[in-house]
Order: sequence, then C-alpha cells, then structure tokens
Amino acid sequence: MTTPPTATDWLRLDQQICFSLNAASRAFGSVYRVILKDLGITYPQYLVMLVLWEHGDLPVKKLGEHLRLDSGTLSPLLKRLETAGLVRRERSTLDERSVLVRLTEEGVALRERAEQVPRRIVSATSFDVDEIGRLRSRLDELTSALDAAVHAELPDGD
Repeated sequence: MTTPPTATDWLRLDQQICFSLNAASRAFGSVYRVILKDLGITYPQYLVMLVLWEHGDLPVKKLGEHLRLDSGTLSPLLKRLETAGLVRRERSTLDERSVLVRLTEEGVALRERAEQVPRRIVSATSFDVDEIGRLRSRLDELTSALDAAVHAELPDGD
C-alpha cells in the first residue's frame, strides 16, 4: 500500500487527477483524429453520429442532453455535419420551436465504415475489453460524483 501524499505533494502536478484525465483525453483526441480521418469527420462529430445511430431522429435539445453540450456548441457541429451531407435539420411539425436532427442516407451508410473505430481504439489503448469496461464504469461514477458535488456544498478537504 502506498503512503498518502503529504500536503506539499498534493500540489505536485503528477498528483492531480484532473491533469491525468486531461492528458488522457488529449491522447485519445490524437488517436481519434488519425482514425476518424478516413471517415472525414472529427471526434465531436463522431459523438453526434454515435447518438443518432443509437437513438435515431432527435430534437437538438435531446441530442445536446445526451452529449452534455449546449446548443451554442452543438449548432456549429450540426451545421458542418449537414454541409457534409450526413444529417439534416428540420423544424418539428408538432412544435415549430423544436428542430429535429435526422440522419441522411449518407449518414446511415457511414455507420458501417465506423464499425472499425471502437476496435481500433481498444487496440491503441493496449487494455483488454474488460479493463476498458471497468475504467469506463469508474469514470462514469467519477462524473456522477463531480456533478453531484457541483450541486451540493463542496467538501473543504479535511
């Protein structure tokens, strides 16, 4: 068992979980950039496509909830995907205030080409599928805990 860091150690960069997560996120971004280049989409666009492949047509608001993105961030992504011919946005016939995002035929067809992406990501990590599942589960727990902390009084660290 390792000894807990001293107060001075807590302020070292290599002791910061946020830095480790940020470094891993940037490394993932680099790997995804290479892998997704063949598909002609970026990582954020890939995430949009994943949600649409899973759930089908969605209102922009619901799509943003799935991705944890606000409409100001999501709208430019959707515009680029629309320009690429992968999605189209349409006003809802039930509620004119709501915009529905639909996959085009090209967007549906891209799914087959994208099926190799997760396998290539797993390969790049050198983790096995079970390890990745456990890590993802722990990261989901971390995200939930941090979301809850934002809405509650943050602990003072004692």
